[in-house]
Amino acid sequence: MVQRAAKFAEKAHAGMLRKGGNMPYIYHPMEVALLVSRMTQDEHVIAAAYLHDVLEDTAVTAEELEEQFGERVLMLVQAETEDKSRTWKERKGHTIQHLEHASFEVKLLTLADKLSNMRCTARDYLMIGDEIWARFNEKRKASHKWYAKGILDGLTELADYPAYQEYKDLYQFVFGA
Repeated sequence: MVQRAAKFAEKAHAGMLRKGGNMPYIYHPMEVALLVSRMTQDEHVIAAAYLHDVLEDTAVTAEELEEQFGERVLMLVQAETEDKSRTWKERKGHTIQHLEHASFEVKLLTLADKLSNMRCTARDYLMIGDEIWARFNEKRKASHKWYAKGILDGLTELADYPAYQEYKDLYQFVFGA
């Protein structure tokens, strides 16, 4: 299942690049799946890590995803999918609120996804500083700090995981205490 998910995600994200660079987008789901696989051996969760952005960012439908990978993977992916019709603040606020009642598996996915994003942000922040915020739809650093702190607070159940500690360290590097 994990290998099928990797190939499916690669095909779905073909030709896409990461925001602000020329890195193939598939590197992000690959990193998220690797991070998740270091926290669980559950193949459904690892497959969902590969697929976590396909509903949000590609033409893949929920029906197609369920047909290929089953209801559990679909539910995990849907839990990580933002409604792009909402504003940035609404989407991010919903994610933070959702973490209050999210399952352990969804929290693992969220941690891996947000850690992967934070690694990119920290790497670019090291090179260009606060100019980094210009590449995002929401251009205010304070807004990104609010969101990253909400994620950190919402994932305290995972505080014993090295991935959580890394996210916390990178948060402090990019945003301060």
